[in-house]
Amino acid sequence: MLPAQEAAKIYHTNYVRNARAMGVMWQVFTVTFAVIMVVVFIQPYWIGDSVNTPQAGYFGLFHYCIGNALTSELTCKGSALDFGSIPSGAFKTAMFFVGISMLLIVGSIVCFSLFFFCNAGSVYKICAWTQLASSTCMVIGCMIYPDGWDSEEVKRMCGQRTDKYTLGNCTVRWAYILAIISIMDSLILSFLAFSLGSRQDKLLPEDFQVEGKVQSFVKPAHSWGGRGWKSCTVEAKFIA
Repeated sequence: MLPAQEAAKIYHTNYVRNARAMGVMWQVFTVTFAVIMVVVFIQPYWIGDSVNTPQAGYFGLFHYCIGNALTSELTCKGSALDFGSIPSGAFKTAMFFVGISMLLIVGSIVCFSLFFFCNAGSVYKICAWTQLASSTCMVIGCMIYPDGWDSEEVKRMCGQRTDKYTLGNCTVRWAYILAIISIMDSLILSFLAFSLGSRQDKLLPEDFQVEGKVQSFVKPAHSWGGRGWKSCTVEAKFIA
């Protein structure tokens, strides 16, 4: 059997290595996901024309372009800063929730700076709840968006058979699909953050105990990146 102190060192080394790798991976994925969210929000390719549509064009959350029947040019309208230019109330509501979802993810990235000042476990859990809220907002936005397909502008492009939650001759484009996929991405990131936060609550298992003896070692103050060290005293009982 290994002495308790040596076993504690081995456990501590593995813990720091695994926590650092998972933490860095989670941060990289969160930043990448934030970029995806910005793209989903601004790109006007949620729905678009097909070979059977009367007009060419495409729609996003707030910006859209529709072709002219006499020319091949597209007429584009809509702005996130001008609600009056958005063709449907459902599109406005969807834009609001998707925008909040995007801001929450950006907010979780801002929270990375708290690792230098606060307990790592608490920061992970704050980010986890933020990402879970972002996922909820994205679900609401994606569910509300088809409610605006009965607007006159959409019908002009997709045909008169178009109605709420019925796209007529148009097709779903890549930005809408990416938005739906991002819901699962956000859930995975939040669950990973909850897992990382829970790992901070107990550094050593109860098995590493030596009766009547106190073992001391150092552990990272901020285990997510291995920066900063503080001493930690553990009393343990080693059971052969």
